[in-house]
Amino acid sequence: MKDVAKVHWWAFLLPMLAVLIWSLNITVTRYAADLISPVSISFYRWLIAFIILTPFMLPQVWKQRMLVRRHLGQLAILSAFGMVLYQGLAYSAAHYTTATNMGIINAFIPVFTIFVSMFILKDIPNKFAVIGSLISFFGLIYVMSQGHLTSLLNSGGHLGDGIMVIAVFFYAFYGVFLKKWQLQIPLLISLYVQIGFALIYHLPFVAWLGLDAINIQNGPSVFYAGLFPSLVAPLVWMVAVQQIGPNRTSIFMNLMPVFTAIIASMWLSEQWTIYHTLGGIMILVGIVLAQKKTPAKAAQLLRN
Repeated sequence: MKDVAKVHWWAFLLPMLAVLIWSLNITVTRYAADLISPVSISFYRWLIAFIILTPFMLPQVWKQRMLVRRHLGQLAILSAFGMVLYQGLAYSAAHYTTATNMGIINAFIPVFTIFVSMFILKDIPNKFAVIGSLISFFGLIYVMSQGHLTSLLNSGGHLGDGIMVIAVFFYAFYGVFLKKWQLQIPLLISLYVQIGFALIYHLPFVAWLGLDAINIQNGPSVFYAGLFPSLVAPLVWMVAVQQIGPNRTSIFMNLMPVFTAIIASMWLSEQWTIYHTLGGIMILVGIVLAQKKTPAKAAQLLRN
């Protein structure tokens, strides 16, 4: 155990780096909301990632074309949920809410995943998952209402927060489908093909709504989105999963609201308020509780 810790101590920095990149991307998304349309930045993001990967991945895809063909439909579905619906809605939400709220709502993915798993994988949640999810849900409502639950009922909530909740719900489907199918395909090939599908899905929207030009104002945001959160962060995250395991790696996602709030306060001058603190604590406590296994389930996992 001591040797493993010595070898892998640096691996715990990898998921922190990935979450930091994704947190910064949430802030970039909010910053760029007034500079470029959601369809444009989403299309450009995946186009840049596709162009960068093509020289390296196209020969690999060709070599593994029979394997890719067998999973083509599944990769198309994953791309629709994870790259188009989730990210496209997040870019739309940025027009109506703050980066801080987006980061907090993004932390709700594990809770949504539990309930999507219940319907798709027939994975019945335990009592900790149910209680933790209820706590997290109340925390989410508290943040969306800005600490005044009656105002949420009277005003119908904030449009941007609602859109972000839907986006996170779609990403939960993405994670559950990954678990359900467990595709035996190299991760980089899977990523590349999904990006290709994402570009295809964007074409009708591009034809209907058009594309904003990349200029000096929005260019840095576009290229950041196309390089770091689309390519660097996923690769770093994959290495982290291989080094320290998926469960311990996923815990670092809970840092996203903290990182996002810090970056947004420094860059966009967004204020961190008491309702962010109380709601964020409830969400994180609920998430941690929801991941807890019952004694019987833990013993079963140990036997396996």
